[in-house]
Amino acid sequence: MKVHDFTVKAVSGEQVDLSQYQGKVLLIVNIATKCGLTPQLEGLEKLYKQYKDKGVEVLGFPCNQFLGQSPEDDQGIMDFCQVNYGVSFTNFAKLDVNGPDADPLFKFLKLQRHEDKTNDATEGLIEKLTSIGQVFDDGELKWNFTKFLVDQQGNVVERYSPTYSADEIAQDIDDLL
Repeated sequence: MKVHDFTVKAVSGEQVDLSQYQGKVLLIVNIATKCGLTPQLEGLEKLYKQYKDKGVEVLGFPCNQFLGQSPEDDQGIMDFCQVNYGVSFTNFAKLDVNGPDADPLFKFLKLQRHEDKTNDATEGLIEKLTSIGQVFDDGELKWNFTKFLVDQQGNVVERYSPTYSADEIAQDIDDLL
């Protein structure tokens, strides 16, 4: 199986076949609107604009599983992202990324890349999450803005911790191009 074998729900409610992204590098991100990491949307948009003409797509998947930090409906999330961060990359309908109701795409992503690639800020985040009782089973997403890098053939190449910025991922994208 590959990422291109999945379908996901668009904000409009229609099913979107991810096979339309064959031949492109994908950065798949679980996003949120009320999170301390929400300003990462700006960096993700900058990365998208920098690479979209080179065959890179950023795909945002809102999730409300982390302390209810995406409470809006799908259109409200889209409006927030566009108005506050100028987001033009594709966002999809809200979904679950963890637990028994996790979307099949995210179940697959987690199976392919079990652990996050971390940076210096990750340790502090994990400490904070533990202190507020947000501890997940091994392999589950730890928080909003976990990112998955997918190559042109639909293989999951890397998984990044929520604290990884778009700038830190740029070199890995360059390596795939």
